[in-house]
Amino acid sequence: MLVDGKWNGDWQPVQAKDAKGGFVRQESSFRNWVTPDGRPGPTGEGGFAAEPGRYHLYVALICPWASRTLIARRLKGLEGAIAVTVVEPVMTGQGWRFGDYPGSGPDLVNGATYLHEIYTRADPHYSGRATVPVLWDRAKRTIVNNESADIVRMFNAGFGALAESSLDLYPSDIAREIDALNDQMYGGLNNGVYRAGFATTQVAYEDAFKQVFATLDALEARLADGRRFLFGDRFTESDIRAFVTLVRFDVAYHGVFKCNRRRIVDYPALQAYLLRVLDGNGIRETVSIDHIKRGYYAIKSLNPNGIVPLGPDIPGLTDRA
Repeated sequence: MLVDGKWNGDWQPVQAKDAKGGFVRQESSFRNWVTPDGRPGPTGEGGFAAEPGRYHLYVALICPWASRTLIARRLKGLEGAIAVTVVEPVMTGQGWRFGDYPGSGPDLVNGATYLHEIYTRADPHYSGRATVPVLWDRAKRTIVNNESADIVRMFNAGFGALAESSLDLYPSDIAREIDALNDQMYGGLNNGVYRAGFATTQVAYEDAFKQVFATLDALEARLADGRRFLFGDRFTESDIRAFVTLVRFDVAYHGVFKCNRRRIVDYPALQAYLLRVLDGNGIRETVSIDHIKRGYYAIKSLNPNGIVPLGPDIPGLTDRA
């Protein structure tokens, strides 16, 4: 991680833990918002107006948080306005690296070798982990935001006429219900799998494990009435949040994170939902099963020899994505 702008030691997946040995996720540090007229958003300062070609998105295809932003960018038709650079899937001793692994690319915006260099360009004294996603402002030469939840909502409503208006990922009439479901999924599933995988005590692991499957059971029950998406026929940001974890579950979390009570293919409604979302509106193009498997199974603290499993074979998922 970075300490006062200097890289300090090899990358480690767990930077903090609670009293029970549970994984504690770092809070995002850059919280400015792009808005149609450049006025301040819900957090941060103003001056970040929506303009085509001004902003650049750094992501990792292994990362569910970064993938949220890729999906929102795709669904909101912002691909022409916001370019993307994808880091390599395997974390190095200095964190995320730009390179030539298939599906990745060099940093043509800032000429960096490692993502942490982007952070120190924005703040020479930055301390903390250099995480994805990162939304970079070419005009101000700084990071706008590195919180995926913010970036998704920015892409939904912050780019004005540059974005597709027919889809609202956060409709006001069900905003409270979306927030409530998001909170449930974050603690129990999205971050829950990480709490299980990076637990440093048995009690912390078992607590996270139980929450993961309680949340999956609840989502299965929610979808069992035949609805297309989590809020009926309306695709929202909650569906993005659910999807990015579900698509990684059987190929990564079930094995390397020890979330092995059941697989998503063992949940009929969830599996059908996963494939339905995957095949909608170009979302499959944001998914790389190769990057996901290579990235997660390269975490040395969980898989010291770095062996990547050949399976599983999941019809509709691993045979095409």
